[in-house]
Amino acid sequence: MRRVACLLSAISLLLAAPVMAERSADEIIEFAAQAAGGDAWRYAETNIMRGHATLCRDGRREACVHADRYVMWREYPTDLADPHAGTGRFRLDAYIGDRVLFKNSFDGEHSWTHLGRVDAEEASEEQASNFGFSAIRFAGREGFPVERLVDDQIDGHACYTVRVHDPVGGSTLFWVDRQSGAIRAVAWPTPRGFHQRIYSEFYWIDDPGFMQPGRVRLYYDGLLTADVYWTEASINEPIDAAMFRLAD
Repeated sequence: MRRVACLLSAISLLLAAPVMAERSADEIIEFAAQAAGGDAWRYAETNIMRGHATLCRDGRREACVHADRYVMWREYPTDLADPHAGTGRFRLDAYIGDRVLFKNSFDGEHSWTHLGRVDAEEASEEQASNFGFSAIRFAGREGFPVERLVDDQIDGHACYTVRVHDPVGGSTLFWVDRQSGAIRAVAWPTPRGFHQRIYSEFYWIDDPGFMQPGRVRLYYDGLLTADVYWTEASINEPIDAAMFRLAD
């Protein structure tokens, strides 16, 4: 009788569990886009993010520092071929108090630090190691076919796994929360090793209606190299192009 009761209890739990819709790869991408804000997210022009971060170069504990001021200016690409090359425009500043830890930028053509312009070979490696998320904004368009892979979990959240291919023969992996549609992770191979970002602590920006991850953890070959908290973000604010050119 106890075995029958246990079986009936298990069946009851299964029947009570929420039914998760089965979706095609393209439907998963649309599900993620709508959860992130629909066209306001897909066609966002800029994002200015401010917060703080713990940075651990190469995953070494003794190299960890805490940047109490961490600011990113991002101008999203309107066209895309290679998501892992420099796309749009980008700048990231990190400070401890008034001391500059680093400043990195891409002005749409060249990469820079606060010390000057980065040579083309080094810039290409840095771009390949850092650019990639934009692939999902173009997923499903011409040249960006999507395939569904085996489901998985990120931070205990059941997720769909999809691979977004791109016109230059590369691809990018994304994990999409099966219940909420949140994009919980992205990954791709880079010159620095296999790179994964895990997103969490999402919050909603009413104007224009945009889901912002409040926390981003960055890994290379499985080692945590950055733990970033974005405490505020502004969407579609104009950014002067000169902001992305750090030094002559």
